[in-house]
Amino acid sequence: MTAPPTPRVLVLRALGLGDLLTAVPALRALRRHVPGHELVLAAPRRLSGPAAATGLVDRLLPTSAPGREVPAELPWTGPPPELAVDLHGNGPPSHRLLEHLHPDRLFAYVNPDTPTITGPRWREDEHERDRWCRLLHWYDVPADPLDLRIPAPTPPSPAPGAVVVHPGADAAARRWPKERFAAVARELRRSGHDVVVTAGAGEGALAGYVAERAGLAPSAVLGGTGDVPFDQLAALVAQARCVVVGDTGLAHLATALGTCSVVLFGPVAPRLWGPPPDPRHRVLWHPGQDDSPRPGDAHGRTPDARLLRIGVEEVVEAVRAVTAGAADAPVTGSVRG
Repeated sequence: MTAPPTPRVLVLRALGLGDLLTAVPALRALRRHVPGHELVLAAPRRLSGPAAATGLVDRLLPTSAPGREVPAELPWTGPPPELAVDLHGNGPPSHRLLEHLHPDRLFAYVNPDTPTITGPRWREDEHERDRWCRLLHWYDVPADPLDLRIPAPTPPSPAPGAVVVHPGADAAARRWPKERFAAVARELRRSGHDVVVTAGAGEGALAGYVAERAGLAPSAVLGGTGDVPFDQLAALVAQARCVVVGDTGLAHLATALGTCSVVLFGPVAPRLWGPPPDPRHRVLWHPGQDDSPRPGDAHGRTPDARLLRIGVEEVVEAVRAVTAGAADAPVTGSVRG
């Protein structure tokens, strides 16, 4: 007698590394809610390593779409999913993409253009981790937004105990000037820290500039021609003394692995994407008179004005604070001005 097929849950989160890691609390809640189900994550193929590293995803369903757009289709085969969960957004494109698969149940935020879906209302001013846990709570699935850690990687770090400086970001608006990153790396090196500079695909020249100006050897640069393999990157971050980074995926990896971090925020407020309150993490954020959640353009072509208000010595002092145990750091881990 043929055994019945394993029921499947499909989760749509076809975005980037940071997006995946902020969804870990929701993914963990779903895993507990549907034991014995295969949990399938619809996401870009490049996230197969990070998805596996969470220990929560059974299989990645590869997606393709420009930028942060909703994929036009999903390569789903076989019976419809027992449950589909929209962790991608709150608009009709992602809703209809999942509805097209005819799942038995669909969890999503309510939208007037997809009236068949009954769910909670979307809030603009809400942290990404809280957003998706609230969605699940509405469907009676308990979820804790602070349940965000992922298992420590097993490979050894290529630079154990180093301070990791990551000057890149996928938009110039969230990219602190390279001269300032170089000045921070130089001062940290002078203070006795081992410093490595990481680079994503296409960021080799940027990382090389920072390393050279900081007086580091070319071997201190990891990545650049392509992304650093995720198992190597995760090992580096997990065993780092601190990570200095803008509002990008590596910041969320530090949070997920419990590594000290100093995160530089510009166009988007840390209350939407920042680390949780923890003395291991220091957020630098200077909104000025505009304390709205998105005062700038996160995809702008020039560094955001709020980001440029962050000074070199401020970053160096923040690294010293978190690496010393942050005894005098505020409980929120946040610096505002």
